Amino acid sequence: MKRQLGAAVLAAATLVSGAAWAALAVGAKAPDFSAQASLGGKEFSFSMAEALKKGPVVLYFYPAAFTSGCTQEAHDFAKATDKFAALNATVIGVSADRIDKLDKFSVSECRSKFAVAADPEQKVIKAYDAVLAKKPEYADRTSYVIAPDGTILLAYTNLDPAEHVSRTMAAVKAWKETHK
Repeated sequence: MKRQLGAAVLAAATLVSGAAWAALAVGAKAPDFSAQASLGGKEFSFSMAEALKKGPVVLYFYPAAFTSGCTQEAHDFAKATDKFAALNATVIGVSADRIDKLDKFSVSECRSKFAVAADPEQKVIKAYDAVLAKKPEYADRTSYVIAPDGTILLAYTNLDPAEHVSRTMAAVKAWKETHK
């Protein structure tokens, strides 16, 4: 009984702290997908399978382009993109926004440093269990790091954008250390 109570208290404390976990577990296989994306305002077809051939993929979901938290997160990922690239990691953001909106977002907020993919039908968002519970028309702020073999190395969900870049960078660096 004490053990069950202790686990319940720990779970409650974690929820209150504001940190949460993404629904797809570390160690699980990441769903493969292709989506229309934009990099620097130029549209292309993003393929997870093709990106994984180059190295790890930092896949992050965000609620909506041009909102304050999503703009901050895009700026943070843009600043870190060269460091991710030096580790052979690809960064891709995904939202339920339409591609024409992301063409602009990819230039202004992503600073033409990394691609953002459109998922207006939420096929990718649902496959990665990244639907925002309180507003299901949006993606939750969830970040994954996926190894080249398709295994999820990190899954992190938190509406506060502050730690997504640092957590994904740490996961990519840890993977790189063991795969020199």
